[in-house]
Amino acid sequence: MPKKVLKKISSSKVEIFKIRNRRGYAAVCMKNLTEGRTPVQSFYRMVKAVKRSGFVLTGKVPHAQ
Repeated sequence: MPKKVLKKISSSKVEIFKIRNRRGYAAVCMKNLTEGRTPVQSFYRMVKAVKRSGFVLTGKVPHAQ
């Protein structure tokens, strides 16, 4: 079975922000929402979520707002 070709998208499409009234951060990208204790953790969870849709994130972790 041939491997699925993933489309590359920039990590600048990911928006990371602090969650109000809770501990942790959230990341939003392409109608996906992930949460994590740190901005880096929420970003890497987003990498997995976007990969399921057929995309791969390239670049560094964006700064949290």
